[in-house]
Amino acid sequence: MARADTGPSRTPFTWGRLASTAVLVLVAILWLGPYAWMTLTSLRTLPEIVAAPAYPFPRTFQLGAYREVLEAIPVARYLLNTVVMAGLIATLQIALALPAGYALAKLHFTGKRAAFGLVMACLLIPAQVTFVPVYTMLGALGLVNTLGALVLPFGVSALGTFLVRQALLSVPDEVIEAARMDGASEVYIIYGVLGPMLRPTLAALFLFSFVFHYNDYFWPLIMTTDDHVRTLPLAVALLREQGTGVRWHIVMAGNVILSLPVLAVFAAAQRHILRAVTARG
Repeated sequence: MARADTGPSRTPFTWGRLASTAVLVLVAILWLGPYAWMTLTSLRTLPEIVAAPAYPFPRTFQLGAYREVLEAIPVARYLLNTVVMAGLIATLQIALALPAGYALAKLHFTGKRAAFGLVMACLLIPAQVTFVPVYTMLGALGLVNTLGALVLPFGVSALGTFLVRQALLSVPDEVIEAARMDGASEVYIIYGVLGPMLRPTLAALFLFSFVFHYNDYFWPLIMTTDDHVRTLPLAVALLREQGTGVRWHIVMAGNVILSLPVLAVFAAAQRHILRAVTARG
């Protein structure tokens, strides 16, 4: 005798699932806690912060700190400079990592292992070690205080080349051979065939690169001398120096404004990665 359909099956309750959910909620709270504290502090007044610095909740929500930030620095210009710089670096890294990773993963040439070893060695060298010769070279070319000086030194990414190379190792060679038999050029194979297949990897690379260079303080501090190409992290750091003492509500408001584009890019990249993984599944 056939059993009656009782509707969609439900996942049975287990203490292990409850513990996992509790741990995830706790991690989310610990992760979002500092950002929530920063946002709430930006809505307080300076006397409130001085009277009770450990109490984050404002008596009344005040937007005066945001008005002072917008009056103190040209936020729109700095934000545009920062987004353009980080976006160009991430795009250039992807454009160059694809052919470099393709060569290391799918082509056969003398010195291939040595080239890959050189890429891995570059991962061990921090940018601060090479900034003096790079600064000297850019200064000789007249690129100091230009957008090119902020973008060009980071156009090639050893991490991006490594990630693309590792992702391409899982792509069957038959895909490339089929494209060649159809008359596709190597450029089209790299960007038109393999590029869409590596969408999750490229989205992750764009996210890592954008967030890192968007928040970079060291290199823009060295390469910029005026407001023409100065980035927003530098401007937010200057908020602390204005007036006497640290006006924490203004500093926190500046950091909230600074973090909004990064959160938007992260949300967009996260959805893109999830769609790509779902499509593969």
